[in-house]
Amino acid sequence: MTRWCPARVLWLVLLLAAGAAPGPAAALAQPFPVLRPTPGMVITRSVRIAPGTYALRASAHPDSALLTVRGQNIVVDLRGVTFVGQPADSAPDAAMGTAIRVDGGSDITIRGLSARGYRWGVVATGVRKLVLERNDFSHSWKPRLFSMVERESLVDWLSFHKNEADEWRRFGAGLHLRDIRGGRVQGNTVRQSMNGLLLSHSDSLDIRDNDFSYNSGLGIGLYRASWHLIVNNRLDYNVRGSSLGFYQRGQDSAALLLFEQCTHNVVAYNSMTHSGDGVFLWAGQHTMDTGQGGSNDNLFLMNDVSYAPTNGLEATFSRNQFIGNRVVGSTHGLWGGYSFESRIVGNCFADNRIAVAIEHGQDNLIGGNRFAGDSTGIRLWADSIAPSDWGYPKFRDTRSRDWRIVENRFTAVPTPWRLANTQVTDSSRNVLHDTLPAPCDPSRIVPTTAWWRVPVIANAPTRWPASVNATRDRSAIVVDEWGPYDWQSPKLWPLDSTRAPSQRLRVLGPAGQWSLASMRGVRTISARAGRTGDTLRVTLHPDSLHQWDLQLRYIGAATTSARGVKRAAGVAQRFGFGVDEPRQRWQARVLPFADSLNPLERPELMAQLQQTSAVWQRALPRLDWLWSRPRDTGIPASNFLMLAEGEVWLDAGTYTLRTLSDDAVRVWVNDSLVIDDWAPHESRPAYATWRVTGAADAGKPVSHRVRVAYVQRGGWVELRLDWLRGVVRPSPGSAGPH
Repeated sequence: MTRWCPARVLWLVLLLAAGAAPGPAAALAQPFPVLRPTPGMVITRSVRIAPGTYALRASAHPDSALLTVRGQNIVVDLRGVTFVGQPADSAPDAAMGTAIRVDGGSDITIRGLSARGYRWGVVATGVRKLVLERNDFSHSWKPRLFSMVERESLVDWLSFHKNEADEWRRFGAGLHLRDIRGGRVQGNTVRQSMNGLLLSHSDSLDIRDNDFSYNSGLGIGLYRASWHLIVNNRLDYNVRGSSLGFYQRGQDSAALLLFEQCTHNVVAYNSMTHSGDGVFLWAGQHTMDTGQGGSNDNLFLMNDVSYAPTNGLEATFSRNQFIGNRVVGSTHGLWGGYSFESRIVGNCFADNRIAVAIEHGQDNLIGGNRFAGDSTGIRLWADSIAPSDWGYPKFRDTRSRDWRIVENRFTAVPTPWRLANTQVTDSSRNVLHDTLPAPCDPSRIVPTTAWWRVPVIANAPTRWPASVNATRDRSAIVVDEWGPYDWQSPKLWPLDSTRAPSQRLRVLGPAGQWSLASMRGVRTISARAGRTGDTLRVTLHPDSLHQWDLQLRYIGAATTSARGVKRAAGVAQRFGFGVDEPRQRWQARVLPFADSLNPLERPELMAQLQQTSAVWQRALPRLDWLWSRPRDTGIPASNFLMLAEGEVWLDAGTYTLRTLSDDAVRVWVNDSLVIDDWAPHESRPAYATWRVTGAADAGKPVSHRVRVAYVQRGGWVELRLDWLRGVVRPSPGSAGPH
């Protein structure tokens, strides 16, 4: 087993420091020529871009950029420069193009740029000694999300499995780096985008003092990236797929992702709270197929990974060290399936459902940790039958064996440990019912015995860079259709189902006062004025359960909207929440079919299938299905056709009809086929526009006859039908798996 020790860490730090030099001192001392930027400009020597704000729309072509840098010993000084790719009121998923491209070369520094409204801030490939410092690429591209308050959508799940040919470029990021050898990424900011830093096929970067928070995908993502030092970064609230009280899934978002053979990275003193996973580490497909390699020998030291909807730390099929981390209030503190020869030492786990959960682990040490208030402290197990459809168990012994569980302390943990099919070689010196106070401060509990001494990292802080929002519990995670809320502007958010006749809404945001501006469809409200933090109780009119709106007026501290619009303190602004769904009613029936009668493969059988007897038939208030197993025993798990006939009442105007479906769907309105998404597919959206005229112009909704045909072959079921006012820009969501 490879061990991290102080000398080895110091060697890595010195290596990184040597690789981070921004270029020859003589070049930095010379005054740079001052240039005004023009789209397509190629920079081959050190320059200063004239300060100012430039509205520059970038080409969508992935190989183009506003500025391209090529050569050696180049500094591009952009302090005081702002590039704007699209107006702030534009949809975030309409952003396109690249602000700066670094195409090969060495000793290149990009400093001080602020750029918003692009798909990529900096794209750099094949660079030796790259320095990116004090740039801000916030408020850039991010996808529309389809998971809302009380209903999740599979469309939003992320897939990072393929990146050999730069497939991650489809996601967008503030910084996208590939084939980088040495350098520094320091003091940069990427917020309210999808990803902060995506780094692949690279090594030996010093990544520190950055703020990659409040993004809807990843703070930092590594792919085949090794020997990096990741220290003192804020990577909080990188999250999606979370709605307190309804679902907590994360959908593979994470503060830090290490995917596919990422080794020998030092991750220390970072704040990585309130993210889908705090850390998500996976060995890689090569390991899964062959049993060889893995994302091994990484050190996770003194990080805060608390309040994850799913896992504070997830590290599977690999060998790593987890020392002195704070893991509070997550579903799992550490999920480490198939981990081997790993050390979980001196961490503080508190108020997690399961603090440490590891299946099929071997030769691991759980020592000197503090457990406080977790439902279960340690759960270890092995299944009696290994999966037969993947290679790893064919080449590796996957028994749960040779565990050491020593010197741990448990306070108010009902089940200190739960073991099944597991062999423990040492379980000595544990305190199962500790009565001492249990503050979750790793700096006070990390063991200092010689065999697990904490490594020393040069120029490291004494603790993670905590912010006020990093200390809140999981209720602080609020995700709307554009990603996580950052608490920088007022927001009204429901605490209950938005379709309930009586419900609570909370006033969120900076300190200030609010007053009632308007309400529609609301019969009673608990207060008409108050302060940020209030919870309002509203009762809806019985005939307005799906068409209501509440608007408030805010006056208080300075604010910054999710699109980057700043307002000074004392400037009044409106905010609110509402639901706008047309009145509708449906009759649905489910018809099973045999494999040989699949209507997707044999469309000529569709008419015949529609004449068969239904195994399930119901009246439904709307079409909104999502499950992995049928909620009703009358519905088959696979191979069925669902036919629904409905009546929808629409006011005059233009509507966008949107389906979310897996496996196939067709929609007719008044016998016109408007959505034909009939080829088998995983969950994805489809769109159609429908114009309502005639009697509705007199103020009366018009009834429309709608028919839906939906086919499910197997796996997850998703079918949702939404009527959205106006022409809504079609969005594919998160670009889907590749």
